[in-house]
Amino acid sequence: MQKILLLWDIDGTLIASGGAGLTALQAALKNVFDLDGSLADIDFAGRTDTWIMREVFRKFSLPATEANFTRFFDGYLAALPTALRNPHARVLPGVREILRAATEHDVFAQGLLTGNRRGGAQAKLAHHGLWEHFAFGAFGDDSEQRNDLGPHALRRARETHGTDFPAARTWIIGDTPHDIACGRAIGARTLAVATGGSTLEQLRAHAPDALVETLADTAAVLALLTSSHPRPL
Repeated sequence: MQKILLLWDIDGTLIASGGAGLTALQAALKNVFDLDGSLADIDFAGRTDTWIMREVFRKFSLPATEANFTRFFDGYLAALPTALRNPHARVLPGVREILRAATEHDVFAQGLLTGNRRGGAQAKLAHHGLWEHFAFGAFGDDSEQRNDLGPHALRRARETHGTDFPAARTWIIGDTPHDIACGRAIGARTLAVATGGSTLEQLRAHAPDALVETLADTAAVLALLTSSHPRPL
């Protein structure tokens, strides 16, 4: 049987970081550029790290050079481990169980499709013991625009597993309308989960192929992902 490809978002889908990303960005802004100021008005949800950094640079009138991006991101990575050690950082309901089940189930292959740059993705998932589930992925390093990430994920899935994954057997799983749009850009199926910043009603308005409140019911989610005609749980 041809495998089903699962491509996972991270923040709001697999984990909640308890604001660790924002805290680490604020720390980097201070430590690298000696600037104080709130970043709370920047909409991070579903965006790539590079897009977010460009918005930060625009807000504080910083030169958007590759050298400055590298310095800022290195500062962010340096601050992230401490920021993740907060009482609100957690794995979201059902995630450990669904990742373990998908890893053990021959029908699934799974990777990441995230706006995080690879270093940030690894830091966040390794903190919670989840990094080992993902042999490949597409990351914010690959493109500033989230809709460009799908082809990178498909190419790396093919390189890792030695086979192509058709759109009908590929799922993009995420918590924002940007994840749904990203899946649609490559013709993949989309599973939206309301564990991030978007409500069920907000996600439903963007017409994902399937919609769940959480991933807590492992058997039901697996059945949905293997169904030829998925329906919201």
